[in-house]
Amino acid sequence: MFVIIGIVVVMVMAFGGYVLAGGKMAPILKALPLEFMIIGGSGAGAFMVTNSGSVIKKSMSGLGKVVKGPKWKAEDYRDLLCLMFALTKLIKTKGVIALEPHVENPHDSKIFNNFPKVAADHHVVDFICDYLRMTTMNFDDPHQVEDVLMKDLEKHHHEESEGAHALGILGESFPALGIVAAVLGVIKTMASIDQPIEVLGAMIGGALVGTFLGILLSYTIASPIATRLQQIVDEEGHFFNVIKDVIIAHLHGNAPQISIEIGRKSVPTNMVPTFYELDEAVQELPNDLFA
Repeated sequence: MFVIIGIVVVMVMAFGGYVLAGGKMAPILKALPLEFMIIGGSGAGAFMVTNSGSVIKKSMSGLGKVVKGPKWKAEDYRDLLCLMFALTKLIKTKGVIALEPHVENPHDSKIFNNFPKVAADHHVVDFICDYLRMTTMNFDDPHQVEDVLMKDLEKHHHEESEGAHALGILGESFPALGIVAAVLGVIKTMASIDQPIEVLGAMIGGALVGTFLGILLSYTIASPIATRLQQIVDEEGHFFNVIKDVIIAHLHGNAPQISIEIGRKSVPTNMVPTFYELDEAVQELPNDLFA
């Protein structure tokens, strides 16, 4: 929502200030469609040349993320910690054998299904199941597991950041494409040098719209969107860091309550539940989850 409000503010302030200073919108509106075609079309073509299909898909889906904001809210972090508590408590009380049905068929697991939003994200579920499954295969050295986890998270974060990086490069290209559009306008003007000065002035003005549009698209729309998308990717990455910290704390032999407390410390400050809020949520978990 804020991205839409921000773009509206940019347009109102930029064009409003221009009009209040005595500028006329007619030359801009006349030149805008073709200038946008040159700049936007060339940028889209270069974007397709530069990036693979998967990166383009991430960039396009990333635009939706920018509008909606980060996926995970404060209550989702609380649910994640409760989920990890239930899984680690099951291991402590029943042993790793009791964990197998839950990690092999998480969609049928009453523990996962007790937290529907978390369970609906297959990346999160797969991440949890993959590493807890390793513990059932005696891969339970906390230092080795942490090393593998860190490499996996780095890879995941790099891949998720590809869309934001591609949009950032696109944003950086718009000023140069604006110059291309302006130069084409000047070439058109020079080819009509025998026209009256009023006509030549309008043509030069139209050419300068290209430079203006390229800079406007770059510094007030494309680059800010890319920056915001990277922020969202970073924020959503904290969700996986919480899982990592709980698993490592569990492998170090800590009690479930201590493991989730360590995980709670990894939750972003503006979303972290208090110790008492988390303790209350854990106490409210159905007893049959641990049966």
